[in-house]
Amino acid sequence: MSGAIPGLALLLLLLLFPAAARAQAIGQAPSLLGVPAEFILFGLTLAGVALWHRHTLAVASSGLAALLALKLWMGGFDLAAHLRHEAPVLLNLLGLLLGFALLARHFEESHLPRALPRLLPGNWEGCFLLLFLVFVLSSFLDNIAGALIGGTIARAVFGGRVHIGFLAAIVAASNAGGAGSVLGDTTTTMMWVAGVPAIAVAPAVVGGLSALTFFGLVAAFQQDRFQGIMRPAGGPVAIDRGRVAIVGLILIGAIVANVLFGFPAAGVWIALLLGAGWRRPDWSELPGALKGALFLLALVLGASLMPVEELPDPSWQSTLVLGLVSAVFDNIPLTKLAIDQGGYDWGLLAYAVGYGGSMLWFGSSAGVALATHFPQARSVGAWLRHGWHLWVGYVVGFALMLWLMGWHPLTDR
Repeated sequence: MSGAIPGLALLLLLLLFPAAARAQAIGQAPSLLGVPAEFILFGLTLAGVALWHRHTLAVASSGLAALLALKLWMGGFDLAAHLRHEAPVLLNLLGLLLGFALLARHFEESHLPRALPRLLPGNWEGCFLLLFLVFVLSSFLDNIAGALIGGTIARAVFGGRVHIGFLAAIVAASNAGGAGSVLGDTTTTMMWVAGVPAIAVAPAVVGGLSALTFFGLVAAFQQDRFQGIMRPAGGPVAIDRGRVAIVGLILIGAIVANVLFGFPAAGVWIALLLGAGWRRPDWSELPGALKGALFLLALVLGASLMPVEELPDPSWQSTLVLGLVSAVFDNIPLTKLAIDQGGYDWGLLAYAVGYGGSMLWFGSSAGVALATHFPQARSVGAWLRHGWHLWVGYVVGFALMLWLMGWHPLTDR
């Protein structure tokens, strides 16, 4: 099956070629029934990811190849300039996904996750407390790190039996926690660098906590019924303090590099290499992490090729929709367009685009990273069926933010 999937690129182009040829002849952008051809190709790519979740990289690569071929065939597209423009985001994502995969392995081999069942309550309360921990970690760490640390702990405390609804909740907790902090998510960091005050995105904490209260409780009961927290037999667990120290060094490196350069991946890898002489990283984790990273990069690059030159006028209604769109459309280009447009309530927008990507497993980098370690999470159908509480939680958090704080656009950055 996987060998035939790259042929999707050719098939997609053949389906759109007649309409594209007619459009080129009259000097218009290619479309089908009024929908730009790029959106059709990207939509078919996302549908392919949902249908063939065991071959996501092949499907995403095919869709990207079809999009690039279409853009180049139509002319007027400078591929080199576009790649130069997107390179910082793509390289940072690649570095974070690979670096945090090694961090998660360091954390697992420190045996600290095995000691946590003695500290967490042994019922649904312990499951919820774990999600809250992920939320807090992601408020000052990158949400990818928060999700991977949460997943590593979950694998240990539940004996490897983690419910898909709980995996979805880990991703949502990491994204919700990062939404209210300029250090917790790429989108909020982008706002901060563009001149949006850090205090302006802080109200997203209200939405994130409200959403967490709903989806976290539902997911905690799901997980406790599926597999409760398992108490380790025997005496105290021996903690490898050296690996714990390296994990801390990596996290500090990410924070410092993000504050100083807006490129946290550099700090992650400097810390990894500095710690390699003390504790050798498990380099065997990289091939699997690279596959997941390339899949996400293909989707991000494909999304950047969409002919989205402007967004609807800023309002709470359009912000609500942007969050829903973030479940399938990368939130980084959406956030860039919103920053250029201005006039948003930045706290509400940070919550919407930050949390919104949680609602499908490939909608955020945290979801893609976690799915690399838990392949069962790659089923869109299972994610929607067992993670329905994420969608309801999104609406709950958004509604409470709007009710408590209203819509307060900030035009002066």
